[in-house]
Amino acid sequence: MSSLHYHTAGESHGPMLTAILEGMPSGVSIAEASINEQLKRRQGGYGRGQRMQIESDHVKVTSGIRFGKTLGSPIALQVENKDWKNWMPLMSPFGRPSAQRAVHCPRPGHADLAGGIKYDHHDLRNILERASARETTMRVAIGALVRQLLEVFDIRLYSYVRSIGDVSVLTPCPPLKKLQAFANQSPVHTYDSRAAKKMMALIDQVRKKQDSLGGTFEVIVTGVPIGLGSHVNWEKKLDALLAQSVMSLQAIKAVEIGLGVEAGRRWGSKMHDEIFFSRARGFYHKTNNAGGLTGGMTNGNPIVVRATIKPISTLYQPLRSVDVVTKRPQRATIERSDICVVPAAAVIAENIVAYTIAQVFLEKFGGDSLRELKRHYSESMKLQRYY
Repeated sequence: MSSLHYHTAGESHGPMLTAILEGMPSGVSIAEASINEQLKRRQGGYGRGQRMQIESDHVKVTSGIRFGKTLGSPIALQVENKDWKNWMPLMSPFGRPSAQRAVHCPRPGHADLAGGIKYDHHDLRNILERASARETTMRVAIGALVRQLLEVFDIRLYSYVRSIGDVSVLTPCPPLKKLQAFANQSPVHTYDSRAAKKMMALIDQVRKKQDSLGGTFEVIVTGVPIGLGSHVNWEKKLDALLAQSVMSLQAIKAVEIGLGVEAGRRWGSKMHDEIFFSRARGFYHKTNNAGGLTGGMTNGNPIVVRATIKPISTLYQPLRSVDVVTKRPQRATIERSDICVVPAAAVIAENIVAYTIAQVFLEKFGGDSLRELKRHYSESMKLQRYY
């Protein structure tokens, strides 16, 4: 496995969120503004709740970077929770618990009940605070950091929303530079302006009914060299690693690579990407039905990962539940929440995928410093050209 790995800590309404990343080569230029830009993108999107009006996430680097370059030592990141000041008595590490605000009614579709049983908590706030998607703040910060390494090798990431509820994009995906511009300007992070209007209208309709919405999004990675990942063992297959990493995002219920489910409906002759060769390009494919991955390895085409996220489980017209203490029927707990997080989920997944790509990139090419990594990469690319 790659030496690149990280851990995160922190609760949704605790004082801060923390991450430690280990395995980054030394000498990589890191711009704090680039991390903060990704954090800002994560907080956007039509359908977000009041929490996004309270927080304005900014990263604080406390180790591992000096004068804008990585040192090779562990990198520690922090993001302050501004809402902490309103939750100090309830979330104190050493204060006394308050029965007045204890959460006893689990939300259908949330980690509340399973987590309460697993960790033997009857105050379900002990579960929901960490299960909250607020945790993804640090995963975006990590992804935003490692993608600055990937950009040295011209590996780029894009994302867009394909559908919200039953409203889908109606036109083909434009060239990636246009896609990025359109999606970043769109309140619902998509390129189709007509579909965007319908998506926002649907979100407004669902908001009035105090319900929630899910949808689908796509992440695209370009510039990836052939041979990341491996076919030799199950845990090294890159498609499996990507599926696991994207599925780890809260509320994701399906992950597809390339054509995904559609591949099962096609004949082989209409599915597989034919192989061509030219002196200028080497081996290449004219189509990308496989989504850039064959046999668990990159094949030179852009990686295409599609995911489906379910509606948020907090409803302002709560569903039926049971009090875990009294065992009596109750309505589920209401927590401050969003109506639709599909646009934000696309941005989060973009950065989650960046981390996974960085892992397998460093595993293949290796190097304790950027200079060493560049040398290994250059030598490998020469071998590929002469294959």
